Amino acid sequence: QVQLVESGGGLVQAGGSLRLSCAASGRVFSINNMGWYRQAPGKQRELVATISRGGSTNYAESVKGRFTISRDNAKNTMFLQMNNLKPEDTADYYCNAVGFALNVWGQGTQVTVSS
Repeated sequence: QVQLVESGGGLVQAGGSLRLSCAASGRVFSINNMGWYRQAPGKQRELVATISRGGSTNYAESVKGRFTISRDNAKNTMFLQMNNLKPEDTADYYCNAVGFALNVWGQGTQVTVSS
């Protein structure tokens, strides 16, 4: 089993920055790709960004140029640096890890951007 714990959410003004972290524990060697997803009130969960074990990244169009995903495989931790935050970025952000017979979610961390 793999466990994921997110941290770093909070309240920030528009234009500000936050850095989310996702710490993985357990059978971490089974993790290939990791990603961040978000779910705003009344909306479906959506992809924010993904990163492979080798470091290849993929971003939603709405966050390109503002968010940066990264991971430290040695520390089993993934990050999401969020800059120039907008009110529409307000959501619960979830960490996800996938691999062989693996698809695990964290408990989520709340991000609120005030205008």
